[in-house]
Amino acid sequence: MANVTRRRFVTGGAVGLAVIAVDLARARGQTSPPSAGPPDAKLVEDLVAANRILVDQNVLDGYGHVSARHDRDSNRYLMSRALAPELVAAPDIMEYDLDSNPVDARGRSSYLERFIHGEIYKVRPDVRAIVHNHSPSVIPFGVTGVPLRPLYHMSAFLGEGAPVFDIRQAAGGPSDMLVRDPALGRALAQTLGSRTAALMRGHGAVVVGPSLPHAVFRSVYLEMNAKLQAQAMAQGVNVTYLDPEEARRAEASIAGTLGRPWELWKRKALAK
Repeated sequence: MANVTRRRFVTGGAVGLAVIAVDLARARGQTSPPSAGPPDAKLVEDLVAANRILVDQNVLDGYGHVSARHDRDSNRYLMSRALAPELVAAPDIMEYDLDSNPVDARGRSSYLERFIHGEIYKVRPDVRAIVHNHSPSVIPFGVTGVPLRPLYHMSAFLGEGAPVFDIRQAAGGPSDMLVRDPALGRALAQTLGSRTAALMRGHGAVVVGPSLPHAVFRSVYLEMNAKLQAQAMAQGVNVTYLDPEEARRAEASIAGTLGRPWELWKRKALAK
């Protein structure tokens, strides 16, 4: 009888350990989703370049981040580990699922605000790249109620407007201003809607595009338009902005020329 009891105990213990192992595997599966496979090397190179370009163009500094949708799986995206953008290199690029779980962290830390990217990718299948920045000239337009409007042709994408995301409303009260969870990411994505840019009150902006060159171009000229608009408004109240049809035509004509500034910016950024 003692041997039978001991066998039952051993068998039961083995089953219990197996159950625990399965539970642990499931837990790992929730936080470490399977990889979509290695991304295209050129996409990784462009993502590294995008980080450095935006530093060169005074859109990013020690903060901010850029992502690109994975070329193998639209339910995955790529972004650097938590690092100053100017220091980003290919080994720093990590894969995430759309819940913003890292696929293979290997001890690398993630940006707190990665949920900005995952939640936008979920609802915008047209978006292939996202920039979150603290562009200095843009920030005043997120706190004054003055709408950011296109006043020159390079910023024609602003013809559809740039809504302001107020995290205080989304969080139901004061916060640390960071989009640090999926709920806040969803609220920001809802504010962005179908547009190319949204301002974040007291924080910065988010800019999207159908490619990395588009998202980078729009981020650069969002900052430039904000600076020019502030200058124009300081000179007089009768500022002439692009009308909707002008904005539509200008954006269409510029779309075919993005390779020109992109290659220039990329060559200069990667040469450093």
